[in-house]
Amino acid sequence: MSRRTERVGSTIRQELAEIIMRDLADPRVIGLPSITRVKVSEDISVADVYVTIMGTPGQQTAALNALKHSAGMMRTKLTQNLSMRIAPFLKFHIDENIKREIEMLDILQKVADENAEADRKRAASETTEELVQPSTDPIDAREDPQ
Repeated sequence: MSRRTERVGSTIRQELAEIIMRDLADPRVIGLPSITRVKVSEDISVADVYVTIMGTPGQQTAALNALKHSAGMMRTKLTQNLSMRIAPFLKFHIDENIKREIEMLDILQKVADENAEADRKRAASETTEELVQPSTDPIDAREDPQ
């Protein structure tokens, strides 16, 4: 992406977040959808808007459909707010990258927990081995320390 499309994408992301918060009154949108990123095409004709929506998969689908349904209204408001001649066509998508990142973090946490447990067991077994082994310093019981 060029610097221009990145700037436009960032501005669109900020404006869409405000429009969703202020102007979108659709009962299918439960909670507040988070816009994670906006990818704008080189000719600024299409903007792919990636969102995360909290809730069950059914609620996420309903909220995504509501966002897609209101894309025309949001495009009109973008044109007015950004004083653009033509605002890009908005395509909304659920951001799957966030789900993958969360799954990867869960796997890494499980591995860290397993490693910590293995270290605890190894330390405990080393401690018991030291207690069981006879001392290497011979003590002569016949000598009196006096």
